[in-house]
Amino acid sequence: MKYIAISILLTVFVLCPPAAAFAQDAGGGIDQKIGEIFGTVFGPFVSFIFYSVTINGVSFPLIVAWLILCALILTVYMGFVQFTGIRHSIDLLRGVYSNPEDAGEVSHFQALATALSGTVGLGNIAGVAVAVSLGGPGATFWMIVAGLAGMASKFTECTLGVKYREEFPDGHVSGGPMYYLSKGLAEKGKPGLGKLLAVLFAIMCIFGSFGGGNMFQGNQAHQMIANTFGIFTDTGWLFGLILAVIVGAVIIGGIKSIAKVTEKIVPLMAILYVGTALVILIANFTKIPTAFGLVVQGAFAPEAIGGGIVGVLIQGLKRAAFSNEAGIGSAAIAHSAVRTNEPLTEGYVALLEPFIDTVVICTMTALVIVITGAYADAGGMTGVALTSAAFQSVFPWFGVVLAVAVLLFAFSTMISWSYYGLKCWTYLFGESRISELTFKLIFCVFVVIGCSMSLGPVIDFSDAAIFAMSLGNVLGLYLLMGTVKKDLKDYQARIKSGEIQRYK
Repeated sequence: MKYIAISILLTVFVLCPPAAAFAQDAGGGIDQKIGEIFGTVFGPFVSFIFYSVTINGVSFPLIVAWLILCALILTVYMGFVQFTGIRHSIDLLRGVYSNPEDAGEVSHFQALATALSGTVGLGNIAGVAVAVSLGGPGATFWMIVAGLAGMASKFTECTLGVKYREEFPDGHVSGGPMYYLSKGLAEKGKPGLGKLLAVLFAIMCIFGSFGGGNMFQGNQAHQMIANTFGIFTDTGWLFGLILAVIVGAVIIGGIKSIAKVTEKIVPLMAILYVGTALVILIANFTKIPTAFGLVVQGAFAPEAIGGGIVGVLIQGLKRAAFSNEAGIGSAAIAHSAVRTNEPLTEGYVALLEPFIDTVVICTMTALVIVITGAYADAGGMTGVALTSAAFQSVFPWFGVVLAVAVLLFAFSTMISWSYYGLKCWTYLFGESRISELTFKLIFCVFVVIGCSMSLGPVIDFSDAAIFAMSLGNVLGLYLLMGTVKKDLKDYQARIKSGEIQRYK
């Protein structure tokens, strides 16, 4: 398996330009050439992962159905744990049950912040605007429903992440789908299948970390800073170099260093972006009931934008799946590093992630777009432009805030995905300092490349790789959900009896 992984990874590496500065000076020629190569070589893979069917005139990727169906099944199977366990989740986040002597590297809050920093990003700013512009206000309703269902997926995969993680003598840990697929399915008598799914997951995660979790983030951050402040307009490589140095300074320190940064950046992002949205909503509080009315009415209106009820539902489900990554398996890697000897505790904490990402942040973005009427008078705008127009209609200076928010979102996503990619890299190539340093250096090089080039097909491939992670992960969740359910019943019984000690 290791040699298969090496050959596949090297296939992509040799296609990447050796110097980003040279690429930018080439006047787009290398961009076009690499785009053609990726489009030719990996185009069929992208088409397969995002294969869509047309329902009521609206395209619906089957990979979204794969994720949403899993979330709904796990919601029922786990006894609607995202609703019954919310109070316990908050207690865990507060450290009520945290024993500082437990194995692990970060606190519950740090693990949640790291995972959130990997999902809260441009999807919350641009993706929501796309859903509302194509599906109308009703898309927000289905986005919320999908976010609530996704909480069960995060609960299950993050519980498994801690249960089957590897704990090393020096105190550091490694976990995630690659470990629970291989070890968990081996317990079920399917070691070959588990190993195959684990290796494929790891390969796809590495690709996704270099592309969607790195190059795309840097590229969008550079464009936003250049357009807003008029700097680095012709020197994307320099912006990328500065960003790479900052990213490298954080990721060299490992998960503890990443967690220390994300636990500060995530609240800052919330204050900056969500705070601005709250001010707008409070200033227009009399319009909020009407906005919610439009959301509910639009969710079930046959004449709704974008293909009626089905079209609105599809737009909402797509944006939720693309935003919170429930079922992808990425968050389980971050949550596996938590300090706990009870896997279920991190499952409870992790279920808050889709709630914060989709139900809170995405909904607030959608409400601002609806309340300001920007979606009805978009004039062809969508994505970041539509969100920015909605906010700027109240605060003309919001363009600057949005630029800073995008930079923070991009940076936090990059450092989180560097950890995801690193853990998959070390799973394939070994837990050595040289192996870790090699990945981190390659990751930083890709930061510069991403800021210097417009690699559309490369990003398409990396996005497909991220969603390809869900193929094996969801299958593993189905095969292992009985184990989680058994552990859940035992954990709840021990909480009720007082066997599990409170520390606060």
